[in-house]
Amino acid sequence: MANIIRRYEGRHAVITGGASGIGFRTAERIISEGGTVTLWDVDAGKIDAARQALGPSAHGISLDVSSPEQVEKAAKETEAAFGKVDVLVCSAGITGPNAKLADYPIEEWKRVFDINLNGLFYCNRFIVPIMQRNGYGRIVNVASIAGKEGNPNASAYSASKAAVIGLTKSLGKELVADGITVNAITPATVDTPILQQLKPEFIDYMLSKIPMQRFGKVDELASLISWIASEECSFTTGAVFDISGGRATY
Repeated sequence: MANIIRRYEGRHAVITGGASGIGFRTAERIISEGGTVTLWDVDAGKIDAARQALGPSAHGISLDVSSPEQVEKAAKETEAAFGKVDVLVCSAGITGPNAKLADYPIEEWKRVFDINLNGLFYCNRFIVPIMQRNGYGRIVNVASIAGKEGNPNASAYSASKAAVIGLTKSLGKELVADGITVNAITPATVDTPILQQLKPEFIDYMLSKIPMQRFGKVDELASLISWIASEECSFTTGAVFDISGGRATY
């Protein structure tokens, strides 16, 4: 990737779910623009592979974001190693099973919320004070178009992503005086490994809802995130950026 601009010179980013998919591409983009990254991911093997692919500007910590103790420890380790965290991109997430609400497994419901919402809350919770000490920060929380419109047979995923939007809007208003912006993106279905968690009929349904008749590309999301997470995006906070191929109606 050509180094056209270097918006991230001297900046350090934490990216959850950073060893693959949207997180990995975002890390690649930030590094190409002069930054360094720490990948937070549950899969240690994927972290090692991602670090090799990204080079010396990439670092990694294996953790489960649904554990507040592990997230707090990772935040402390990252601050100790780099002295600050300028950017937080929360892209870790799961879809959960496709099932009608009346049949939805209760333990799976809890697991979806533990990762998609509680895990994101912990990451925001323990990174924000680091940003406040530095007087600067950019937080990008990855939600979903499902959080705005709701997908049938995906109540846990839809509800958890709706909660991410609400959390983002609330936190953005809290931090306006601290030099920290907090925004969310709401992609439609993107061609990432998360599709492997879904039934073919559900994938077909989601494609039918996108007027452009294709899924999003990880590079398209990484491009949007890399702008929102940069100094250039300085007058927008608590906002939701749609990247849905025309699906979004508000």
